[in-house]
Amino acid sequence: MDPHKVDLAKLDAIIGRHQKEKWGLIPLLQDVQETYGYVPPQTIEPIAAALKLFPSQVQGVITFYSGFSLKPKGKYVCRVCRGTACHVKGGRSILRLMQKELDLKEGETSPDYQFTLETVACLGACFLAPTMMINRDYFGKLSPTKVNSVLGEYQKK
Repeated sequence: MDPHKVDLAKLDAIIGRHQKEKWGLIPLLQDVQETYGYVPPQTIEPIAAALKLFPSQVQGVITFYSGFSLKPKGKYVCRVCRGTACHVKGGRSILRLMQKELDLKEGETSPDYQFTLETVACLGACFLAPTMMINRDYFGKLSPTKVNSVLGEYQKK
């Protein structure tokens, strides 16, 4: 799927599901991101018009919440925790290993749109430190061997 080519027909269905909701913007944006993998900039004006908002209001919500992105992300978004517990237990070395294995810097997406590498302040799984997430799956008590094994599974998919 070419992340730069956006089928706006899908957008109409998403807007239709949320248009009558009193507070429908965030759930609508979540659906858009789930459908396209990000919130394409060209969807902002139709969303604003449908919800009777200014485009700047929609843009403001997108940029405020870190869960939304205006740029295409990889099929697998890898989030490495930088929280205190993870840092103490070797989170920095996990990040370095991820960077090496994926050949990505923090915030980058692979040219084939398979992987995006991000860091987060805390994943809330301190008891499993060091931790990371790939999409919605948590992986804890990480070691170099475990990281390589997990990445190997996702690289096969």
